[in-house]
Amino acid sequence: MSQVIATPTVNTATRKPLALVGRAAPGVIAWIVAALLFFPIFWMTITAFKTEQQAYSSSLIFTPTLESFREVFARSNYFSFAWNSVQISVGVTLLCLALAVPAAYAMAFFPTRRTQKTLLWMLSTKMMPSVGVLVPIYLLCKNSGLLDTVSGLVIVYTLINLPIAVWMSFTYFAEIPRDILEAGRIDGATTWQEIVHLLVPMSMPGLASTSLLLVILSWNEAFWSINLSSSNAAPLTVFIASYSSPEGLFWAKLSAASLLAVAPILIVGWLSQKQLVRGLTFGAVK
Repeated sequence: MSQVIATPTVNTATRKPLALVGRAAPGVIAWIVAALLFFPIFWMTITAFKTEQQAYSSSLIFTPTLESFREVFARSNYFSFAWNSVQISVGVTLLCLALAVPAAYAMAFFPTRRTQKTLLWMLSTKMMPSVGVLVPIYLLCKNSGLLDTVSGLVIVYTLINLPIAVWMSFTYFAEIPRDILEAGRIDGATTWQEIVHLLVPMSMPGLASTSLLLVILSWNEAFWSINLSSSNAAPLTVFIASYSSPEGLFWAKLSAASLLAVAPILIVGWLSQKQLVRGLTFGAVK
């Protein structure tokens, strides 16, 4: 006696919506996360165009005013702080690359048994709390005449960001075929000629993204700038901190100062986002 086995029928009408939902879910989650990350910037922006009385209200309906910006410019020399930030960020980026590129070159193309341990040790220094070395670094800067100077902040920031620069450069250099450098060596290229004329041009997307990241990190550094500078070399992070006082926070002025401080780096990041993504994914797909 034969048995008939019934096969379950698949409802294609319900599978298509489920498939569409499954494909759309990552995009929806990404938009939600992006909205949450952007919300503080959005709230800071609208608060900057309020008066101090309006700043304590959560209403989105108000009459925009430039009063807070006028008071900020009247109280502080914004362009002096901005120029210090530019000098520090550019100086740190150039100095980090000048040290990181030769170090990463040696580690990528002439590795030893200690190369990985050295890289891990360099990265582990980023895990040390900055406040733990504040006193000795402050005394070193004071005794060497580097306190409240742009060069002093450049040196400190370089030491902080150098591990990241070396790690990122090493990752990009590791993707470069060694045969190209060996061909240059056969043609008589010296070590510096290999780096300048072969290695750097081939890894330019990665080095560009490293430079952008170093600029952003240097621009946003607040702990060391507040503790190692006061007036002469104070960057925009000190400019923002000057609008907080023991008596309370002036939210409208603080938001206006914050917007003036972050606007330049936001514009740079927006204009270079394609280059940054390209550099961060350099060598990821072969």
